[in-house]
Amino acid sequence: MTADLFQGWGTQLFWGTMVTLKVAFLALAAGLVIGLLVALAKLSSSRFLRAAGDLYTTCIRGTPELLIILLVYFGSTVALSAALRWIGGPNTSFEMPALGAGVLALSLVFGGYAAEIFRGAFLAIPPGQIEAAKAFGMSPLTLFIHIRLPLMWRYALPALGNIWISLIKNTSLISVVGLEELMRVSYIATSVTRSPFHFYMLAALIYLLLTIANSLGIEWLETRANRGVRRV
Repeated sequence: MTADLFQGWGTQLFWGTMVTLKVAFLALAAGLVIGLLVALAKLSSSRFLRAAGDLYTTCIRGTPELLIILLVYFGSTVALSAALRWIGGPNTSFEMPALGAGVLALSLVFGGYAAEIFRGAFLAIPPGQIEAAKAFGMSPLTLFIHIRLPLMWRYALPALGNIWISLIKNTSLISVVGLEELMRVSYIATSVTRSPFHFYMLAALIYLLLTIANSLGIEWLETRANRGVRRV
């Protein structure tokens, strides 16, 4: 029955799902760093940093994810090939790996949305708690690590969970640059078996299971982050 369900493509679908998760988690890690740095830039007293942060989030949120993936994939190939030709001669070329392009593009997208979430979460921290920490003589670095970050995380987590779920689904867009993740494997399977509805429905069910599992994980993190918080 299982063999009939996957029509001999079970192993390929499994590894395609693993590639999907690999891309998603790598993009999450890099995107969180990008988002935090951009949020700090937008909250900076420097006019230049605030303008740079605003420009970044505006461009990212105003450009379709698919177009960003294509720009990163082909743009990085052109830029790096030009740099290598300048260093190593006219016959030197470079092609951006599909995995690297996908992770970089999705990291930039995730970071653009996460930056606004982090910025709002930092602003939501009660000023009295910051003043109390300063009264204890905490250094700015200690204050940031032990007070601002934990409090910010609590406020930011629900919205971050939403864009994390979107990130998992957006990994399907990387199939356009040839990376054999879940969507690409499903497309290849439909081409071979001539059963598009069957395999696209399987892909939809796998994405749904990933979404449900990660939603449960996010709920657990929210519960853990709100330990000791008094409910009104």
